[in-house]
Amino acid sequence: MNITQLARLPFSGNGAWSELRRLNLSIPFLAWVVVVPMSFLPPVLLYYAGTQYGDSFIQGFGGKEWRFITTILFLAELLTFFVMGWLIHAVLDSHKLEVSYQDSYLLAAMAPLPLWLSSLALLVPALAVSVVAVFAGLFLSCALVYQGLRSICERKDNDIEMMSATYTIMAASLLAWGVLMAMVWAF
Repeated sequence: MNITQLARLPFSGNGAWSELRRLNLSIPFLAWVVVVPMSFLPPVLLYYAGTQYGDSFIQGFGGKEWRFITTILFLAELLTFFVMGWLIHAVLDSHKLEVSYQDSYLLAAMAPLPLWLSSLALLVPALAVSVVAVFAGLFLSCALVYQGLRSICERKDNDIEMMSATYTIMAASLLAWGVLMAMVWAF
């Protein structure tokens, strides 16, 4: 799988997702090769922004305990992957949609990629750039969930059961992301 095929994942139903599923990636492989390295991005870049830009980025940003915050954020991101994989499987099972745990965790590993990559905007010391990157990441992450679920469950567009499951998973994902962000600002 190359970068072009990965970039098509949020916009294509079966093509790129089918190829990704054919790779038959195990859950430990996804955790160690995708989730752990990508989960490092937000904490490292947040630490960099917090220690380098300080209050010029956001008022009160420089006085935080960034080592503690970023460590907790990293661990929470890892935990979120495992919880979301289980949740995806449970939601699809409750909607009587057949899915394996492996496919559930594949989606749980791929869906947050745009959010992890949006943290690269922290390299630019402008709040507006980070806000735009986060909203773009949220949009692409939701698109990944929808297209991934459609492909994994082999459903067509406008399938009511698929839409219901997608909305439930998106809501849980956005809630998890909101809790992670609130945790960063709370400390």
